[in-house]
Amino acid sequence: MCDNKTDVDTKTDYNPFEHRKVEKPSSDVRSTTNLIKASLGSGLLAGPLAFANAGWGVGIVGTLIIGIICGHCVHILVKTSRGCCKLEKKPLLGYAETAKSVFTNGPKKIRPYAKFAKIFSEFALVSTYVGVCCIYSVLISDSIKQLIDRYVPSVILPVEYYCLIILGPICLLCQVRYLKWLAVFSFLANIFLMLTYLICLYYIFGSEITLADKKIAGDPWRFPAFVSTVIFAMEGIGVVMPVENAMKKPQHFLGCPSVLVVAMTAIVFFYSTLGLFGYFRYGDVLRGSITLNLPLDDWPAICAKAFIALSIFFTYPLQFYVVFDIFKKHTDRYIKDDYRNVTEVFARIVGVGFCVGIGIALPLLEQIINIVGACFYSILGLIIPATLETVFRWEKLGKFKWILWKNLIIIIFGFGTLISGCTVTVMDIIEILNKKTV
Repeated sequence: MCDNKTDVDTKTDYNPFEHRKVEKPSSDVRSTTNLIKASLGSGLLAGPLAFANAGWGVGIVGTLIIGIICGHCVHILVKTSRGCCKLEKKPLLGYAETAKSVFTNGPKKIRPYAKFAKIFSEFALVSTYVGVCCIYSVLISDSIKQLIDRYVPSVILPVEYYCLIILGPICLLCQVRYLKWLAVFSFLANIFLMLTYLICLYYIFGSEITLADKKIAGDPWRFPAFVSTVIFAMEGIGVVMPVENAMKKPQHFLGCPSVLVVAMTAIVFFYSTLGLFGYFRYGDVLRGSITLNLPLDDWPAICAKAFIALSIFFTYPLQFYVVFDIFKKHTDRYIKDDYRNVTEVFARIVGVGFCVGIGIALPLLEQIINIVGACFYSILGLIIPATLETVFRWEKLGKFKWILWKNLIIIIFGFGTLISGCTVTVMDIIEILNKKTV
């Protein structure tokens, strides 16, 4: 930093943890559950398709590297936020508030951009999690449609109709307001997801697996799609600050072992195993979610399709929490206490309706996943955290300024993912639309 104001060491007497007053704090277990569920979901089941794009050798190495990068970016974001709390003597800061604080207390030349940093961060958060909610709407609807088409053949409806059907139940579930209670739904979602994971492994190892036609390294042209999908599956960074801020013992979030280490280890393990063996079993015929490749005549497969729909359904309010939290921060001061509850209920319904509406307009599951991973999560989960740490530690970048070089590599990787991933995905969408018009 450039002056005494930004020297965290002079503020170490202020401990933000001692001043936090959380209405309904979450335990370490609940926080770990929320963090795992915020990342794992439809992205986990897209793992085999990601490996099909990259090849199994590149897929394993790439997943481990991306997992380490994503975990590191979460670590530096939380650590930077805590440093800003000490500087400003505030008990907690959200994602966007951290961005504003970093620039406000940073080098004098960039302080005028503090407000823009906050606005940009909030825009990235809202865009990312609206995209996630759209993906969840389509995935739930796809799973339900498969089951209905198979067992009630007299009722054949497009996936857009199923998006409308699930709108009501999702609106009801998204009325839950506290992370402590959302952890209960996250726990149920994790159970259903693990059951789906085990059923997928059952089908994967239920017959002979051939490796002869499986590629160690895939087409380089498809590698950006692999990176985008993995980033989508690994990242839950928008939920990180709300989870850490709501913890009963936030000091347990970082360190080793910690909530972050346990969560990221679990995420990398589940993703890499299902991605690797799913690709070995189904090869290049994989769809956006591996459950869509399972047979429709066996009860375990039927259960898997139902379980994943339930898992994503119970995860929906956790993702929507990020979107609504930003909306609430900007509107609360304009709403009278007498109308607060009614307004919040109505606003949640409108917000869910907007997210589902986009899902209806763009029901291309694989492509939406790639767009959200490449464009939004690369900005939110890679570029912004690396930038914030660099600015925050500008006067203390380490020997040979290694922090600066490390973060430059992360930022370049983020921009590379954004540009290449979006390019490949847009071309895929154009190809699909052209086929439909032929």
